[in-house]
Amino acid sequence: MTERVVTVFNACFAAVDSLNTRLEGGYPEPYYRPGTIEGEVHRVEFTRDYPASALHEAAHWCVAGAERRKQPDYGYWYAPDGRSAEQQAEFEQVEVKPQALEWIFARACGLGFRVSADNLDAGLGPSDGFKRAIWQQVQNYCTEGVNGRAELFARSLAQAFGQPNPFKQAQYRLEDLG
Repeated sequence: MTERVVTVFNACFAAVDSLNTRLEGGYPEPYYRPGTIEGEVHRVEFTRDYPASALHEAAHWCVAGAERRKQPDYGYWYAPDGRSAEQQAEFEQVEVKPQALEWIFARACGLGFRVSADNLDAGLGPSDGFKRAIWQQVQNYCTEGVNGRAELFARSLAQAFGQPNPFKQAQYRLEDLG
């Protein structure tokens, strides 16, 4: 499963004359490493061989604009597990778009999706507002569209995995987020 996700991503984006970006697994933590010299490959690294991690990190890459993709880990802050309620609220705010894309990518692969609060030690699961915001963003993506990278990846995944069009609103229900 994960190998096919990697294969699809790399077929879409790894060409040197394209975006020169590769999706790679086997890492203890996810991270984005931009090439630092002309022609060097940009690497989207995901955790071990987890398909959800691969899709999540691909979603972050698809959300990031050209300037963010020049910075290690897109220039974002990251507070580790054990965040305060305030830090968790900020985390949820910046995670809506990537998690909405991850849900679309998961659907394109025929996989389930689980909202990640990424804060287990603090005992703060995903808030109902966060779940609703993710669902609403998916609805918006289905009606208004996504950027070209996200669309190419989602449609290529659906084709590779034999799934229907992942941009149909009816496939996404708020109650499916738990």
